[in-house]
Amino acid sequence: TAAMASGTGMDLFGYEFPERIFDVGIAEQHAVTFAAGLAAQGFKPFAAIYSTFLQRGYDQLIHDVALQNLPVRFAIDRAGLVGADGQTHAGSFDIAYLGCVPNMMLMAAGDEEELIRMVATAVSYDQGPCAFRYPRGEGTGLALPDDLAGTPLEIGKGRVVIEGNDIAVLSYGGRLQECRKAAQILKEEYNIGITLADARFARPLDTDLIDRLAEEHAAFLTIEEGSRGGFGAYVLEHMAQTGHLDGGMKIRNMTLPDMYQNQASPNQQYDEAKLTSEHIVAQILALSPEISKSRVAKA
Repeated sequence: TAAMASGTGMDLFGYEFPERIFDVGIAEQHAVTFAAGLAAQGFKPFAAIYSTFLQRGYDQLIHDVALQNLPVRFAIDRAGLVGADGQTHAGSFDIAYLGCVPNMMLMAAGDEEELIRMVATAVSYDQGPCAFRYPRGEGTGLALPDDLAGTPLEIGKGRVVIEGNDIAVLSYGGRLQECRKAAQILKEEYNIGITLADARFARPLDTDLIDRLAEEHAAFLTIEEGSRGGFGAYVLEHMAQTGHLDGGMKIRNMTLPDMYQNQASPNQQYDEAKLTSEHIVAQILALSPEISKSRVAKA
């Protein structure tokens, strides 16, 4: 890590394994190349760096890690909005700036149990570099599994969380719980059933899941805690290239706004970003007004 031992929780690891942690100070470029050197010698290095500060090591990530296809595992902390830390610490861009890098495998956790599994996946993944992103703050409160070592995920495979008939919602990362809340509101107040899927991977995309959602629903929504040009753009590109958009299918992307947001609490920031359950409900109602109108009329 690069002067982020306490922020990433690596200090706790260091107390237990003092010979296996290296804090290189405020030198993200060196941290990335150091990890590349370890990987080249057969170690399994994890580089735990905030999303916003990994930007400083981008050149090294491309040339020293990805170009050589070295299995460095990037633990991307503070992914998404960070509240009081302000604009400089917002983890807005890593989905976009890593998704275009050849050889990278990218994951984002929807809850703490998924994060455990993604750590296990990263440990077992030796085919090249990978990264998993997770937000600042507490988890959703799930009961953790007895086996905290975790079961690795199948690479490039998402999961369906809720089955529905009307609208497909594909979430990448920490907005999954807000999507669950939105699904409940839509069902109880509008009798609209959404299929909610957790993508898990941005690279490689679960194209089978995307194809299924596109074929079985008239409208499609993606949501992420990242900037424009990220996960939603990758999904759109796949759907355009495979002809899913040729028939006039409706699709919308919900991302962070194209601006630097002012300091506030995370909840206030996500409300301003229009990424809360209320905004998801509003987007879905706007996406399929004929469904919402007919359901409200029947009610």
